[in-house]
Amino acid sequence: MTTDPFLADCRARLAFDLLSNTWNPVVLWALRDGPLRPVDLRERIGGISSKVLTETLRRLQFNGLVARHTHPGAPPRVEYRLTPLGRTLLAPIDAVGAWAFEHGDEVMAAQEAEGTLTPQSPPQAR
Repeated sequence: MTTDPFLADCRARLAFDLLSNTWNPVVLWALRDGPLRPVDLRERIGGISSKVLTETLRRLQFNGLVARHTHPGAPPRVEYRLTPLGRTLLAPIDAVGAWAFEHGDEVMAAQEAEGTLTPQSPPQAR
């Protein structure tokens, strides 16, 4: 794996890909205080559907950031918890959150100043 951030197999891109998905950092942050069942995660996280939560948990588990534990019984209970590797992302998530808290108003003001432009549409030449 290379350190050139413009190459597809760069570790920096891997990290940014993990954090760029809207729900990955949200679910990781929601699990910071301990294991939760999916229903409890949905209550804690506003606006996430069951399907998207399931996809996110599977993606995080695939990447070694979350562990799934099934408790025996009828019906079986499932909980998710952060792995030690998942815990290492809490500090960067907190840092990005702190940046957003500090600069969010500036970003929103810039968006309002641009008016009807969408992120995909470049400004018109004047």
